[in-house]
Amino acid sequence: MASASASDSSSAELTNKTAALWHWVLAFILTLAFGLEITSFFLPVSFTDDLDAAFILIATASVLAGLWRQLPLQNVMPAALGIAVIGGAFSALGARTGLPFGPFMFASSMGTPLFGTLPWAMPLVWVVMVLVSRGVGRLILRPWRKNKTYGFKLIGLTAVLVLLFDLGLEPYAFRVKHYWLWAHTVLPVTWQGAPLFDFLAWGLVTALILLFVTPLLIVKKPRPRRGADLHPLCLWLGAMALFGTGCAANGLWPATIADAVIGIGTAVFAIRGARW
Repeated sequence: MASASASDSSSAELTNKTAALWHWVLAFILTLAFGLEITSFFLPVSFTDDLDAAFILIATASVLAGLWRQLPLQNVMPAALGIAVIGGAFSALGARTGLPFGPFMFASSMGTPLFGTLPWAMPLVWVVMVLVSRGVGRLILRPWRKNKTYGFKLIGLTAVLVLLFDLGLEPYAFRVKHYWLWAHTVLPVTWQGAPLFDFLAWGLVTALILLFVTPLLIVKKPRPRRGADLHPLCLWLGAMALFGTGCAANGLWPATIADAVIGIGTAVFAIRGARW
């Protein structure tokens, strides 16, 4: 019995070391890709579309590797698949019917479509947005992690953070990268061309997704106590810096200011929670 326990402990330690290695390797590669993306706004780069595709793939892998340090892969991969399938299904529905995000269509620059409608990258965008926002939400709520209603608060806060993330993403995706195109709506009020109910829809769909995948994201076995995981916050701030730089390079100053406010405001609350 003691031998089996020691073997299990050794296997778990090896898994943790492997996850940590992949986490840092992918974080380093993502940093390089981030630098290339920033450079592409100011210097002509002939492989921009390939760079965007690689950036999305590396960002997704980095997010999953970071989560692997906390949870077994048999939890991480089904959770990511659930987010990708549900989020992707709503995006495909939106492109065909205009519900629930509003009337839009994906552009060819977003990548080869799956099933004739959904670009392959869109499910990965959902995975990154939801998991990074949930990680930042955990930092913000760290002082209340033992509260009985913590789980519901985390779902609600994650939905709000995805909404804020989308506020930063939309000008970048629509006006800078032209990943999708918005049509005119009945309501005249928009944010950089995107209807306001688009952002509410992202938050509501995120809450729905988390109702299904949250059980997979809960640590069920006791693990060694660690400090706050700042990886999601770094990814969040990197994304806002990328969006803001792209918008600034294209003269979209209101969007640039909004990205700065969202990034700084989120960082203040997340760092305050992480220090608890």
